[in-house]
Amino acid sequence: MNNWKIFLSIIITALVSLGAGYLIFGGKTAKPAGQEGHQHQGATEQAAEIWTCSMHPQIRQDEPGDCPICGMELIPLSEASSSDNPLVMEMTPEAAKLANVQTIAVGNASGANTKTIFLTGKVKTDERLVASQVAHVPGRIEQLFVTFTGEEVRKGQKLATIYSPELVTTQRELIEALKWKETQPQLLEAARNKLRNWKIPEATISEIESSKEVQSNITVYADQSGVVLKRRVSVGDYLKEGGVLFDIASLNRVWLLFDAYEEDLAEARVGDVVSYTVPAIPGRTFSARISFIDPVIDPQARIAALRAEAANPGGLLKPEMFIRGVIKSKISTDKSSLSVPKTAVLWTGPRSVVYVEVPGATVPSYEFREVTLGDAVGDAYLVKEGLDAGERVVVNGAFIIDAAAQLNNMASMMNRNVRQTGMAATVPDHTAHTPEAFRKQLMRVVDSYLLLKDAFVASDAGQASQRAEQILMALEKVDMGLLKGDAHMFWMEKVEALQAHGNAIRKSEDIEEQRKQFSFFTNALVEAITAFGTGGEALYLQHCPMAFNNEGADWLSSEEAVRNPYFGEKMLKCGSVTETFPLDRKPTAQANPNQFHNH
Repeated sequence: MNNWKIFLSIIITALVSLGAGYLIFGGKTAKPAGQEGHQHQGATEQAAEIWTCSMHPQIRQDEPGDCPICGMELIPLSEASSSDNPLVMEMTPEAAKLANVQTIAVGNASGANTKTIFLTGKVKTDERLVASQVAHVPGRIEQLFVTFTGEEVRKGQKLATIYSPELVTTQRELIEALKWKETQPQLLEAARNKLRNWKIPEATISEIESSKEVQSNITVYADQSGVVLKRRVSVGDYLKEGGVLFDIASLNRVWLLFDAYEEDLAEARVGDVVSYTVPAIPGRTFSARISFIDPVIDPQARIAALRAEAANPGGLLKPEMFIRGVIKSKISTDKSSLSVPKTAVLWTGPRSVVYVEVPGATVPSYEFREVTLGDAVGDAYLVKEGLDAGERVVVNGAFIIDAAAQLNNMASMMNRNVRQTGMAATVPDHTAHTPEAFRKQLMRVVDSYLLLKDAFVASDAGQASQRAEQILMALEKVDMGLLKGDAHMFWMEKVEALQAHGNAIRKSEDIEEQRKQFSFFTNALVEAITAFGTGGEALYLQHCPMAFNNEGADWLSSEEAVRNPYFGEKMLKCGSVTETFPLDRKPTAQANPNQFHNH
């Protein structure tokens, strides 16, 4: 019996152990070695995935969803951009469709094109028809028959009477000479000529001789017809011989003076027809021909006057009226000339921006491109540099592309200083042919520059002015004769900018204005050392995105540690290193300028 109990206890214990083992291990299956570690790694990568918006790259989230700005579906950051070129903006097909991006091929502009020149101006009196009505006899104004400006007068009309003691004396001489006309006729003729020289009419002279009475007052008659522009005398004024009574101008013909800017003068020629309208005469269009182009530019307004002449029957055109004119000038272009629609250009001027579609890209990609424009021809601009025939430019949606590029710290209208990797795409490489003597002279300029930078770190305007003087002296010692060909021309362009901004710093007493000029000086100096090299000396290009109301600015430093010259002690460590010299000019991944941004 006892043995049976012992056997039963063993069986129950075994069953309980088997049940416990099943509960603990029964739900698992064997896995190949290493599979558990692989699964953990995948989970970590998934957890670290960043999601962004293709239209607003500043959005960063650690999980999928919709953009809080535009509502578009977020995409993985790894898919948002496959290029490290800061000049190329990439978009998803959905974003490009939402922005309604449209492109057109750059076309040929050969043949005769018409440039439309818009002008503004005023009606002016014809200077050749303006005269001064003078008193030929000295005396006192006794009476005025024309009393206000703007009054119309006719030739021979009475203008004023003058009491002249000299005239009274001459009349007495005439009457006395009549007594001796038989024996001394020359005395009589001399007295008559004296009156004639005073423009006394022959009828008046004959009347004096016949009546033998002296006339105390003389009447002044209008020498020409016209309108009184200005009355210069009042009753009781005493005038010398030749004194001016009125300025009189004929308005039967007038001048049309149009203001033309410098860039339009090359297409404006004497003989061109100008169509013009007058706001005071709505609904009518007049035309005239350019008869004269002012040879001198107004130094303040930077304009020259184009003059046309117009008949003015009835006085319809009044001096000082505003006018608007249009000249359509023919421009001849050759077969190699290109044109781009005006809607593709983000801002006009000698250097303008377009976005060029990147061919063969896996996603819609558009390259920021600066172009040199020529004249406007209709709805297009002639292109001098920057585009090739057949390239497709964005004509609709360019502003949206530029805004997205700006938010992503890429090249844009507001951020043109973003450099492509190594700057090799924007600055020529002359390092292989730069004489060592020239490079040493250039680095002496850099040494003076670093002292200037320290003055701005200390926020000392006076010291900055002195350091700028040292830089200018160092620039004078750089021998540009050591450079040849394109390198020589490139340095001439840079040294002109360096001297201009250096002088501006030297002359200014305003620290903020000095800092602005320092930023411009830096840009030119960076391009110079990029083109010619540093001779192995280590320099760091540093950037502060908050300078000048978040426009951003660069500076050079011999140390990697950031010491901000644009804020000084206020934000001494604000900035990051964006490039290191010597420059190897090998494309590398573009660093995120905010990655190392310190405050």
